[in-house]
Amino acid sequence: MQTTLRIKLSTFMFLQYFIWGSWYVSMGTYLANTLKFEGAQIGLAYGAFAWGAMISPFFVGLIADRFFASEKLLAVLGIAGGGVLCLLPSLREFGSFFPVLILYCALYVPTLALGNSLSLHHLADARTDFPRVKTLAAVGWIAGGVTLSLLKGEQSAFQFYLAGGISILFGLFSLTLPHTPPKKTGANLKWSEVLGLDALALLRKPSFAIFIACMFLICIPLYFYFVMMGIYLTELKWESMAAKMSLAQVSDVIFLFLLPVFLKRLGYKLTLFLGILAWAARYFALAGSAGSGGMTVLLIYTAILLHGVCYDFLFVAGQLYVDEEANERMRGAAQGFIAFILWGVGAFVGSLLAGKVLAAHKLAEPIGGLAHDWAGIWRLPALGAVAVLVVFLLFFRDPPRKTDAASR
Repeated sequence: MQTTLRIKLSTFMFLQYFIWGSWYVSMGTYLANTLKFEGAQIGLAYGAFAWGAMISPFFVGLIADRFFASEKLLAVLGIAGGGVLCLLPSLREFGSFFPVLILYCALYVPTLALGNSLSLHHLADARTDFPRVKTLAAVGWIAGGVTLSLLKGEQSAFQFYLAGGISILFGLFSLTLPHTPPKKTGANLKWSEVLGLDALALLRKPSFAIFIACMFLICIPLYFYFVMMGIYLTELKWESMAAKMSLAQVSDVIFLFLLPVFLKRLGYKLTLFLGILAWAARYFALAGSAGSGGMTVLLIYTAILLHGVCYDFLFVAGQLYVDEEANERMRGAAQGFIAFILWGVGAFVGSLLAGKVLAAHKLAEPIGGLAHDWAGIWRLPALGAVAVLVVFLLFFRDPPRKTDAASR
């Protein structure tokens, strides 16, 4: 039974991240080069994902936990999201494109928290099996980027049709997932639960509060990569940019397999420390790549291949840390809360700031084919990540070790 479950959940993750990987990285290039949006507008467009994440806890807490089985809600969200994605190519003005993108993100982002919660609920050994299941998420992102590059869709609206078609398939496949009924059917409505405020009780633990603060702060420099990397590589005239950037997910697959080993041997503090350190190293590599001649390609590939440590050792490990710290009653609220921090307020502040920095570093005249001061751009998130690293190292404490039996 568990083997079949893991296969289904892995396929679910593959489709879920194929959708994301087939438009998110390349959207900045499409907006800049095809629709001719300004830097600040591109930052706002990436902030649409944050708006979706901030809406998500209300949606999940009010609807998913009370009225619908998770797998059925995932089906509705996937099919509706596919329809909205297919509408985006017809919108070429920022005033119409942006609100529809927010609508799509409000449909997609809840699937992330719902998918994680459903997986953690049904897997017998979440600490070991969840990273393994998540491996197919990385493979899905790779498949999305490679498919888009093979079809020459990075700078065209085709990326939204591709993502939309897979989203509809994702919705239909969700109906095959194990039945996960709403947990609070018939319960009195408490707005503290709807808003996920129950999880705020965890902030009484000093280390958990430091963890949340650092996750929020690291999201600010983090979104410089997502907003700007595609634009940077396009200015460098890289061909098949989406496929080359998907090497990040090859690294992701490797480190997802290694994550349980690192957690067992190093604990949460050192594992999370390595994740933040990797973000600092990634941005210093990108800052060094700007104007480095023969070293440019090597440094960019170094930054791309650091992704496995950047993402898995910080975000997947962070989700597992939250799952262990929360009790059964507030586990769903806690996962919704961390999603709100990572993909909501952190993403909003980070993408908005990234757009402003991109606009502020635009050169009056292109130099060597580059329209922006990329060394100056990448140096800012590098220094920000170092600051977060120092705070985390000084104040976070590992939770007490638990036996497998006790943790269940």
